[in-house]
Amino acid sequence: MLERLLEWDRDTFVFLNGLGIEKYDGFWTTVTNFVTWVPLFILFIFLLFLKFSKREAFFKLLTVLGLALFITIITHWTKVSVARLRPNNTEEINLLIRILKSPTDYSFFSGHASSSFSLTVLLFLFLRKKVRWAYLFFVWPILFTMSRIYVGVHYPIDIIVGALVGLLSGVLFYSLYQKFISPYTR
Repeated sequence: MLERLLEWDRDTFVFLNGLGIEKYDGFWTTVTNFVTWVPLFILFIFLLFLKFSKREAFFKLLTVLGLALFITIITHWTKVSVARLRPNNTEEINLLIRILKSPTDYSFFSGHASSSFSLTVLLFLFLRKKVRWAYLFFVWPILFTMSRIYVGVHYPIDIIVGALVGLLSGVLFYSLYQKFISPYTR
């Protein structure tokens, strides 16, 4: 069963990565770069302080930073524990795929997916009643994670599991905030 799942994962990755078109390489390498999204992070911080009191916004921001630290640690620990090679470092397929980035660390699960989905879920839950267009926040993690297949560094399962871990972590931190912090911010 596991072998069939990994075969599907590899074949799906090769197919999706092969759909890439050279004239869009610049776009996808920009999208996959974390620094590209700094203006979005600034917007998130601005919205927190615009829509909530300074005290409440500060504690929400601390919760976001705590989640970022948590997701970074759990992602790194999982990558080191599982030690799955990235597609660009896998000899059996790296000559079949388009490689635009060449990280040398491990692949499972995607840190781009876990971090972007966790932060987006938490910020969405914080801001959904105050910002009518908050659902648009999810454009970021969708593009961010899709780029990882395009540039040749993550299998679909890496992204799916990373996104699920991110979603659950975002909900967890929102629940912790509501239970332990929110009552003291007003």
